[in-house]
Amino acid sequence: MSTAAENDHLDRAIDLAAANVAEGGGPFGAVLLTADGRGFDGVNRVTADHDPTAHAEVLAIRAACTELGTHELPGAVLYASCEPCPMCLASALWARIDTVVFAADREDAAQAGFDDAAFYGYFDTPGSDDLLRTEQHRRAGAAAPFTAWRDHEDRAEY
Repeated sequence: MSTAAENDHLDRAIDLAAANVAEGGGPFGAVLLTADGRGFDGVNRVTADHDPTAHAEVLAIRAACTELGTHELPGAVLYASCEPCPMCLASALWARIDTVVFAADREDAAQAGFDDAAFYGYFDTPGSDDLLRTEQHRRAGAAAPFTAWRDHEDRAEY
């Protein structure tokens, strides 16, 4: 069961998405609420910025991390107007966000022409080359950057 405050954040994400459509952007909005209550908004800017990674959720995460000077957001909640795609979910995982709450789902998005089902399927079927072929070409020294990382005393862990 959600609280009134949670509903407000989710409603804001939906409003951001609708306003973004009116401005020529994609129908996705996100609000990231940090553990200490600060809010950061994001809207889909894929076509505006010619950047396939400029999803609303990613932009909200980027804004929060830049403003707060960190790469991790423990205790944060990400409110999204629609179920996040695999990239956005992975971004939330890397940012150590605690919870993702969304309104519309992938079927709603598919009805509007945003069918992420193929992407979800790609990750559900490891090794599937139908969507994106991946190949490992192991080279001598391929692991050298990791050795350098382990040996670097001033590294910033993540």
